[in-house]
Amino acid sequence: MEGLVHSRFNPVHATRIHYHSRLIPAFSILFSKNFTKTPVLFMKGHRSFNSVVTSVQPLEASGLGHFDNTLPSKDILQLWRSADAVCFDVDSTVCLDEGIDELAEFCGAGKAVAEWTARAMGGSVPFEEALAARLSLFKPSLLQVQEFLETRPPKISPGINELVKNLKAKNTNVYLISGGFRQMINPVASILGIPPENIFANQLLFGSSGEFVGFDVNEPTSRSGGKATAVQEIRKVSPIAFHLMLFSDNTCKADYLVNQVHGYKALVMIGDGATDLEARKPGGADLFICYAGVQLREAVAVGADWLVFNFADLINSLE
Repeated sequence: MEGLVHSRFNPVHATRIHYHSRLIPAFSILFSKNFTKTPVLFMKGHRSFNSVVTSVQPLEASGLGHFDNTLPSKDILQLWRSADAVCFDVDSTVCLDEGIDELAEFCGAGKAVAEWTARAMGGSVPFEEALAARLSLFKPSLLQVQEFLETRPPKISPGINELVKNLKAKNTNVYLISGGFRQMINPVASILGIPPENIFANQLLFGSSGEFVGFDVNEPTSRSGGKATAVQEIRKVSPIAFHLMLFSDNTCKADYLVNQVHGYKALVMIGDGATDLEARKPGGADLFICYAGVQLREAVAVGADWLVFNFADLINSLE
């Protein structure tokens, strides 16, 4: 495994239109025609996606004597209840699995890639290094990604659908921030009713013949600290201001809107990995909730404001 990093491909800088601020990640969809490579969006004729809960069940809170953050304080509960934006990690949080591991297994390189994923999520190796190394092991083609999406619908974690519905009923905006790939996260967002412009994720890039050529390093989630960057961008600009700016025919007016909008007052990040914990940095999330219902990563759990093992706790705490 030591030689993998040195033999990996170089990440690709996709050609794209640059703006004064990256703002909302919808640019990677809205302006995908500017990529020199072809990103995958939704496939024609794709069957409807249904959430699938397999035999994999959430972990239970057992033997937690060394964790003192499983019961939230009044301040934490107040932050959770007053949040006007909640950002979810996808792999091992919204979904029961790690998307890149599943895609790698589909392409015949599951074990080696899973080992790298464990290192990346535990924080023992820079995320961008692990991402490049993992992709170099199996280099998925456009056709393989399409076949994977057609045959393996998302495995949604128990309770997440209800939690998202309850948050939306409180007029709380919901985002997905993932180190996984937009091609695989779009179906998850569709199931949960989350709009594409509320997704921050990586983008696989393909050549004219559908061959894998790399990933878009312009996406903040392609590197360590990227989720903190995504959260900071979300805080700066609200969806309404983004819409007004995007369709404004006056550059000065657009810049004025960006400068005048303060974004969300209380933002929460929920996830299981080291990159999710990073989003709690100053200027980022006001609250980090570690969801350990699929994977318990001790260093992340210890650093969290609140540790939960099922989404029912979060649902009940909203009331």
